[in-house]
Amino acid sequence: MLRLYSYFRSSASYRVRIALNLKGLAYETVPVHLVRDGGRQHGPEFRALNPAGQVPVLDDHGQVFTQSLAIVEYLEETHPEPPLLPRDAAGRARVRAIAQSIACDIHPLNNLRVLQYLSRNLHVDEAAKTAWYRYWTEQGLAAVEALLAADLRTGTFCHGDSPTMADLCLVPQVFNARRFDCHLDQLPTVMRINEACLNLPAFAAAAPSRQPDAE
Repeated sequence: MLRLYSYFRSSASYRVRIALNLKGLAYETVPVHLVRDGGRQHGPEFRALNPAGQVPVLDDHGQVFTQSLAIVEYLEETHPEPPLLPRDAAGRARVRAIAQSIACDIHPLNNLRVLQYLSRNLHVDEAAKTAWYRYWTEQGLAAVEALLAADLRTGTFCHGDSPTMADLCLVPQVFNARRFDCHLDQLPTVMRINEACLNLPAFAAAAPSRQPDAE
């Protein structure tokens, strides 16, 4: 069975959980608490799996994979149905661009280790740290909204009428934006797509509140 090292509130882990669910793949969740005991991702056992000390990690019968989008692409290649990337090259490029605008532009700036560095090393207070989070998340999602709203290829989901890798990235980012009370009222397309995704069982089952390590 596939084994997913995950943390219930990790956006990157959330993406992979959705992909596994959409593909109908059974997997075992191995919780890695990112805060408890100083962060269990820093322990030697987990670092042996991923020297970067980050989740998710996917173990497929001894083959170990890191980085959420790389894992999703691996699942797409090894379990191609249902597809999470369009059949045409232009469509695949668009979906990857939307996904990467979230995973590479928004998420790194509000990742837990970045927020911890702001607090512990730069001594930024809680209000300023939250302002940092909201600024970069709202700016990034506004750009995603513009990408989606201006393109006729946007359908029920980010690209057409079935979920793709772009939706796998969008939903966790909106979840986190809501956690930090970001202003989302100027994102009608983003929020419409988010709600359409959450109505699907694969997305609902991947939600942080439904994970074995949820608090």
